Amino acid sequence: MANLTPELEAERKKILAIAQEHGLDFYEVIFEMITYDQMSQFAAYGGFPVRYPHWKFGMEYEHLSKSYEYGLSKIYEMVINTNPVYAYLMEGNAMMDQKLVMAHVYGHADFFKHNVWFSQTNRKMMDAMANHATRIRRYVDRYGQDVVEDFIDKCLSLENLIDRHSVYTPTSIVPKEPAAPQDRPFMFKYEREYMRDYINPPEFVKEQRQKAAEEQVKRSARFPLQAERDVLKFLLSYAPLDDWQQDILSIIRDEAYYFAPQGMTKTMNEGWASYWHSKLMTQRILNDSEIIDFADHHSGTVAMAPQGYNPYKVGIELFRDIEERWNKGQFGREWQECDDVREKKNWDRKTNLGRDKIFEVRKIYNDVTFIDEFLTEEFCVKNKFFVYKFNKRTNQFEVDTRDFKAIKAKLLFQLTNFGQPIIKVLDGNFENRNELLLGHVWEGVDMQPDYLNETMKNLFAVWKRPVSLATVMDGEGHLYRFDGEKMSHQKMNEEKPPTT
Repeated sequence: MANLTPELEAERKKILAIAQEHGLDFYEVIFEMITYDQMSQFAAYGGFPVRYPHWKFGMEYEHLSKSYEYGLSKIYEMVINTNPVYAYLMEGNAMMDQKLVMAHVYGHADFFKHNVWFSQTNRKMMDAMANHATRIRRYVDRYGQDVVEDFIDKCLSLENLIDRHSVYTPTSIVPKEPAAPQDRPFMFKYEREYMRDYINPPEFVKEQRQKAAEEQVKRSARFPLQAERDVLKFLLSYAPLDDWQQDILSIIRDEAYYFAPQGMTKTMNEGWASYWHSKLMTQRILNDSEIIDFADHHSGTVAMAPQGYNPYKVGIELFRDIEERWNKGQFGREWQECDDVREKKNWDRKTNLGRDKIFEVRKIYNDVTFIDEFLTEEFCVKNKFFVYKFNKRTNQFEVDTRDFKAIKAKLLFQLTNFGQPIIKVLDGNFENRNELLLGHVWEGVDMQPDYLNETMKNLFAVWKRPVSLATVMDGEGHLYRFDGEKMSHQKMNEEKPPTT
């Protein structure tokens, strides 16, 4: 990595001052210049080059680097939600691109600091990631790369089984920390790690763990007392894991929660950064010779995808729409109750509240609430929104509907839980056999059988007892079960547990 050139450093200071003049507020932003290969490496690690080693990151690196080399994609910037904020610029980009990226980064940095959904994230995650990597490397040295990597594979396949809202509300389960040997009532004390298996034979420990689990079952015939959405937390609390396995699962869970707000605010975050780089560049930063290049690159970023969803485009246009509406007073009861088309078209109360409103929105909303409240029918018509589907007869994507309610419902469904199924723990002692029962909150879309099968196999590897899942398939209730050898399922009757 290299420091910025004197010319680029001068531009950085200029853009910083302009951003602050417009009300953007952020932690210190540290820019580093890196090569395209380093950019691909950092992106593969989620922006954290100190992250633990795993083949998944190598695979992602190959994909990113090949895409760049073949001209299929290009990463212009990368910014990390930490304090200080780390941002990376790529060598070889034109000066106009570097200025655009810096203005864009300052928008992101402001969003990271003030949006409430990032308020619970670890701002020292760079240090935490390095600590995670050190611990995992120690486990690799002790137990072997294949053993550790195989367990990480299983944990990564379960990393989305968390409750993304739980960090903002109290929950019923407090995950236990890996206990020291002296804290285990069924283990004899030892002074050196290498003496552990000698003083506490694994077979003895396993037997005692089983007895402790049975005692837990006796104390509570069914647990948890209410459905628990944070499956990983439940596994950390009750699964019969070794200390190193529990530590790795806690690492995967911690990192999943760190990245969760980025998925929950993708449209808002990119829209906010795009809004500010557009405003700052066109009003204060660009010189005459850069306008055409900026327009070309900016339009490519915020173009509406013909068969997809572009968060940059939707986000920036919604922020602009909110600012215009609140500047003209197009909100509140009087506006909503007005049924005169001509009057609404020329409505302008000159309230000039737009700037304050978008800063308020930036602070308290996430993508779901953002779309739900501010995506209006007028906005959809203006931006030519529609729902498309694949026509098997013509082998092409075609417009399915332009109905506003259908469009909004489709967007909200895709954004809720990132479009992934919501799974809850219903019972950790299913049918009084220490088996795990999960429930799928069915919302009209069936689960994919291949994903279901593989996920249940990995859950079995962690729980070490049969795992069942209650869900809906083809309009009927089904109970799927994996016993460690085969997958089976049966239709649910009235005596079977509900899916919520």
